[in-house]
Amino acid sequence: MRYFFLLFICIFISNNVNAQIYEVGVFAGGSNFIGDVGATDYISPNQLALGILAKWNRSERHSFRASVIFSNLEGIDAKSDDPRRKERGYEFDASIVEISLGMEFTFLEFDLHTIGRKGTPYLYSGITLTNHDNYYFSTNGEYTSENTNSWAFGIPMVLGYKTNITNQLILAAEVGARYTFSDELDGSMPDSEDREALSFGNTNNNDWYMFTGITLTYTFGRRPCYCNF
Repeated sequence: MRYFFLLFICIFISNNVNAQIYEVGVFAGGSNFIGDVGATDYISPNQLALGILAKWNRSERHSFRASVIFSNLEGIDAKSDDPRRKERGYEFDASIVEISLGMEFTFLEFDLHTIGRKGTPYLYSGITLTNHDNYYFSTNGEYTSENTNSWAFGIPMVLGYKTNITNQLILAAEVGARYTFSDELDGSMPDSEDREALSFGNTNNNDWYMFTGITLTYTFGRRPCYCNF
């Protein structure tokens, strides 16, 4: 009976501890914007993006993930392939703070408890909340602040590859699109209803932006319990 009780406790602890492996780390890379102002290249980082992230590796195939990333979004019509945008000549530069929460899925098992080098492609998605200042373009094309800020909801779609470089350090490279439920990030749609007449571009198409970069995370947490009787 005593051995049965010890075995039960060991299995219970093993199953719970196995799920309590965490990661904390940093993101570094670049951002680019896709909207009504500037170029429309999908992957073309032109501004620095830095952030922090944390993960809870719930199993060898999925993790809960949270991150905060700081960057600027830039759009310059002169760099666009569209001759109409080049002729218009608008420019914008807006700082953003993105908070993201979601789930990461690996294509292969990524067991942090086994010894040796391992790697796998992965997908990440969830929700984003992006804070940005509000701007608009005046009738003479001047980029003007509204002296307000807004939060834009969005959906991240990230593809990456990660590998462990030591027993506790994991390096990953990823590219991720963010589809936002807003058309205000580039100033093409003023936040104030009083300036609605100054809207331009495709009002049926919301703004996108991309993050391309690497993450470096440190893993910690107790390893599984193995009982020997």
